[in-house]
Amino acid sequence: MGYNHAMVKVNSPSCSLSASPASAHRVGIIGDGAMGTLCALILAGGGHLVRLWGRNSQRIHELGHRRENDRYLPGVRLPESIEFTDADNSIGRDADFLICAVPTQYMRSILQRLKPHIPQHMAMLSVAKGIENQTLLRPTQIILDVLPGRSVAALSGPCIAGETARQLPATLVAASTDDGLMERIQQLMTTRYLRIYRNADLTGVELAGAMKNVIAIAAGVLDGMKMGVNAKAALLTRGLVEITRLGTAMGAQADTFSGLAGLGDLVTTGFSMEGRNRSFGQRVGQGVTPQAAMAEMAGVVEGAATTLSVLELARRYGVEMPISEMLHAVLFHGKPPQEGIAELMSRQPKAEQTVA
Repeated sequence: MGYNHAMVKVNSPSCSLSASPASAHRVGIIGDGAMGTLCALILAGGGHLVRLWGRNSQRIHELGHRRENDRYLPGVRLPESIEFTDADNSIGRDADFLICAVPTQYMRSILQRLKPHIPQHMAMLSVAKGIENQTLLRPTQIILDVLPGRSVAALSGPCIAGETARQLPATLVAASTDDGLMERIQQLMTTRYLRIYRNADLTGVELAGAMKNVIAIAAGVLDGMKMGVNAKAALLTRGLVEITRLGTAMGAQADTFSGLAGLGDLVTTGFSMEGRNRSFGQRVGQGVTPQAAMAEMAGVVEGAATTLSVLELARRYGVEMPISEMLHAVLFHGKPPQEGIAELMSRQPKAEQTVA
C-alpha cells in the first residue's frame, strides 16, 4: 500500500499508487528537512498523495510514527496521508512529480544515488537555495547535470517554514522555462494561505534565493554586534544592489531582484528570528567562531557555503561585491566582524546607483 489516505507504511518498497483517487496528484519529495516537510504538509493538506524520502532510516521511522518533525517544525502535526520511506526504489514509483528538497551542496550525491529509480520523463521542482561549490551550478542545473532531458522548476521567495506550516499567509514564486510546469506547480501548491506566482526568469529566481542567504548572514552579524536598524537597513539595501549586479551580469532580469524572490526573500530572511542564516550570522557577530556557530545550528546554513561560490562568480564576471567579500573574510579568513564593518564604512564615497 502506498500513497494512501487511510494508512501509512514506513519504508514499504512494495507500495503502489494505482488505487489513488483520480483528483489527487501523487508527489514524491526527496529530503526530510524543513522545506521538504513543509512541501509535504502543503500538498497533503490539498488532498494530494505524498511520499517523502529521507536517507536516515531512524529519522524517517521516527517521522512516520511520531507524525512531527520536531527538529524543524516542532508542534506541527503531519497528516496520516504522508508516507515516509528510506527505500531508494520507492521515490519515483507511481509518482506524477518530484520535489527535490536537499541542500544544494548535497544535492548531486543524493540525486546520483537515486538516479536509477527516477523515471526519465519525470519533471522536478527544486526548493533549495544555493550555488554548488566548484561547479558554480544552480540547483536546477545540478538536477539537469545528473538527470538530463527533463523539465525543471524552482520554488523560491519569502517563506519562513515555521510560519507557513502554521498556515500564516505567504507568497512564493515558481520559476521555469516551461510555462506548463509553472502552471502545474501553481495548481498543486496554491492554498488559502499560500499564493504562488509565476516567473519565467529561472536564472534570476535561483540566483536571488541563493545570494540573499549571504546577505542575511551579514545582517545577522550586525544583529549580534548590536549595530542597530539603520545599519541593517543600509546593509540589506546595498546587499540587494550586489545581488542584482551579479545576477544581471549572469543574464538574469533586473526586475526579478525587486520582486518576491529577491527583495521579498531578502527582507524576510534578514529580519526573521526564525531565519537560519540570520541566526548563524548573529552568533558570529556575538563573537562565536563560525565553526562553533555552525555546530550550534539545527540544519544546513546554505549561505555559508554559497559565499564561496558567489565570490568565485563575482571574480569570473568582474562584479564588485564588497559586502559579500567582507563576509567571506569573516567566515573563512578569521577577520574580526568589527574590522570588516569598519572597512565597509570607510570605502571611497560614490554616487548611489541601482545596479552599477
